[in-house]
Amino acid sequence: EQADISQDVKVKPGSYPRVCCCRKKCLLFNDVVLIIATLHTGFSRTARSFEMILVGRFLEGIAAGRTPH
Repeated sequence: EQADISQDVKVKPGSYPRVCCCRKKCLLFNDVVLIIATLHTGFSRTARSFEMILVGRFLEGIAAGRTPH
């Protein structure tokens, strides 16, 4: 039987994964995604690849959406 975490800690119904993995781990993972996105965008000129800019911008969008509020 699975315990109801919302009774132990006051959380919003949709925020279980953030509570489960801790705020610090989520922020560190988000920083890693942003660093990868920055490297893709930065090295796109050296590689002469427009697709790397698109991948970098896509990853930046994911990282911006994952920031905890």
